Amino acid sequence: MEEVLQSEPGPHIAALFDFDGTIISGYSATAMLREKFQRREMSVEEIAETAQVIAQHSLGTIGFSGLMSGAAKFMKGVEEESFIEFGEELYKKHIARKIYPEARAIIEAHQAKGHRVAIISSATIYQIEPTARDLGIEDIKCSAYEIEDGVFTGEIIRPLCFGEGKVLAAEELAAEYGLDLDQSFFYSDSDDDIELLERVGKPRPLNPNLKLKAIAEENGWPVQRFGSRGTPSWVDYTRTIYATGSLVGAFAAGLPIWALTRSQREAANFSIGLFGDFATAITGVELDVEGEKNLWAARPCVFIFNHQSKADVMILAKLIRRDMGGVGKKEIRDIPILGKLMEWGGTVFVDRADGKSAIKAMEPLVDAIRIEGKSICISPEGTRSLTPKLEPFKKGAFHLAMQAGVPIVPIVIHNATDVAPKNEFVMRPATVRVTVLDPVETSKWSARTLNNHVRDVRNMFLRTLGQAEETVAESVAKDAPPPEAKAEKPAPKKVPVKKVAATKKPPAKKASPRKGGAT
Repeated sequence: MEEVLQSEPGPHIAALFDFDGTIISGYSATAMLREKFQRREMSVEEIAETAQVIAQHSLGTIGFSGLMSGAAKFMKGVEEESFIEFGEELYKKHIARKIYPEARAIIEAHQAKGHRVAIISSATIYQIEPTARDLGIEDIKCSAYEIEDGVFTGEIIRPLCFGEGKVLAAEELAAEYGLDLDQSFFYSDSDDDIELLERVGKPRPLNPNLKLKAIAEENGWPVQRFGSRGTPSWVDYTRTIYATGSLVGAFAAGLPIWALTRSQREAANFSIGLFGDFATAITGVELDVEGEKNLWAARPCVFIFNHQSKADVMILAKLIRRDMGGVGKKEIRDIPILGKLMEWGGTVFVDRADGKSAIKAMEPLVDAIRIEGKSICISPEGTRSLTPKLEPFKKGAFHLAMQAGVPIVPIVIHNATDVAPKNEFVMRPATVRVTVLDPVETSKWSARTLNNHVRDVRNMFLRTLGQAEETVAESVAKDAPPPEAKAEKPAPKKVPVKKVAATKKPPAKKASPRKGGAT
């Protein structure tokens, strides 16, 4: 990071990234095969042939070209559109949580310097494009299947983006954008990329395999290795299990206070603070808090936070500590012990799919604020975001603050995904930055102007996170009612894959258990 921040700025410098093992932990092709196997979309024959091709590649009897050709054979007759959709699903279920937060930070640093950031990978566009979009990377050079009239032919396009093919891809980018490769960076984890590593002026091995590590040592290339993703250790599992179970232990520890004082509130306050302290300590999560005084400046209030991770619960417990209630999805209430404990601690469960029911369920929260002096903690996003990017805000928290006549206090969590991204069970040690913004007065708000206030508060989050703010035009378009007539389903986004001249093609097929194998 320090090297990037001190480097020369400008679009003539490229920051080129390999994908598998560099931007993400592990291999996207493995995730694709696993997902197709779980869906039972691979026949016994395809499984056997795929295993044979992989084994031959591992033994060195066939090269990468043979591996790709073997995979392409299973694609014959499949519509490209179905595979684009599969790639999006794969990203949401598997790939997004594999992105190294360190790699994301390096990419953002290069973008801040005005460097041309691109991905050059032997994987396909369907594996890469959703992640590139998340990271704000527009330029992708990768391997491709041959397509005729939107249907895979079962052949590959040569040259593949592998070995010397990656050098050709980098030189194409250099010619297109006027890049100086002698001043540019290339990040990779594999000695398969040695040609491009030697071509650029600043080769930077990330998570290198043994061969690349030895080459880097011989050439004096700086090496970085990330442990924030990948296979968790038994220590990580132990930390996570103890942290999750500590919620039960913390509330059990508060029972004597309830029994002796008959004050459920004091018992809950003790348990919430204890849970926050113990869970963050056992998982190795440290908080770097800016604006901590704002946590206490305007209580009771409605605390709103951006929801990135399951770690947010323990983070908020450590920050707010007492006199708090919350809102959770109704499914949590049905979890044995946990649902009852959260309900006892002041959580109201709502059905997100039923807006009217959710509003009615939140009515007791107004009394909790006005009569009991409690502060309520809500995520206006409604659920955990897949990436650190802020999702649209729902209006429930803002209505609640207006009805109760209390201010809103925004809690901006910068990087809780470092601890545990969405769909990840294990929590890992990290330092989480938190910014508590000044209280936002709601006494002069009205239903007529609420959309403006929601946009203004959301823009406060976006500014603090360093993300692009929402314009008035975007806000109006988002809140516009849908047209009465049923709109046609928009065509899926097409990816820039090279196509060959059209010839007589086979009948188009959808991806099926016999088709749609992955590289």
